[in-house]
Amino acid sequence: MNWLADVIGSSIGKKMLMALTGLGFCVFLFGHLAGNMTIYGGKDAFNSYAEHLHSLGPLLTVAEIGLLLFATVHVLSGTLLFLGNLKARPQRYAMKKSAGGRTVGSRTMPYTGFLVLLFVVFHLMNFHFVDKTNTTIFQIVNNAFSDPIYVGIYVAAMIMVGIHVSHGFWSAFQTLGANHPKYMPFIKGLSIGFSLIVGMGFGFLPIYFLFLS
Repeated sequence: MNWLADVIGSSIGKKMLMALTGLGFCVFLFGHLAGNMTIYGGKDAFNSYAEHLHSLGPLLTVAEIGLLLFATVHVLSGTLLFLGNLKARPQRYAMKKSAGGRTVGSRTMPYTGFLVLLFVVFHLMNFHFVDKTNTTIFQIVNNAFSDPIYVGIYVAAMIMVGIHVSHGFWSAFQTLGANHPKYMPFIKGLSIGFSLIVGMGFGFLPIYFLFLS
């Protein structure tokens, strides 16, 4: 098991773990968004989707444990890399120059990641760990999104998710060895497209409830 410890302990090993878990979360986001789109079919369609998920029983539990494990690995790896970079260069340059190819997503990855983590905890407390007795998931969502403050928080969080994914998606492929002049422009374009789909797809849901439902 020494090889595993060496991989996890190295910088490239941590980046590989972040890449794999990050892509796993991208798959989850896409599936979660697809499920949430049933909201536009009305409360019966959305409740039916939620009931189908809960009917999976142990499979759903395994999936939730897997997501928790992915989140733990992703956050710890990212934090260790961030702290390692700070230790390697404890003092900022007097004049900070923007490196070629740097984007808002790449410059803010640690910070958007931290904000998204806070939102995930907030989101779970408001939707997952709530009393579901004598109510439906549609009613829970509708009640939450009837509050303009929560809608504002949710939309802002989705902007953070979009920014984070806009860099993280293609960076993961680069870390895994897909850094080729022939393919990288397509992957970067796909990354931007995916971030827009995720950010706008999730971000419009609370606005729909607040103004249109």
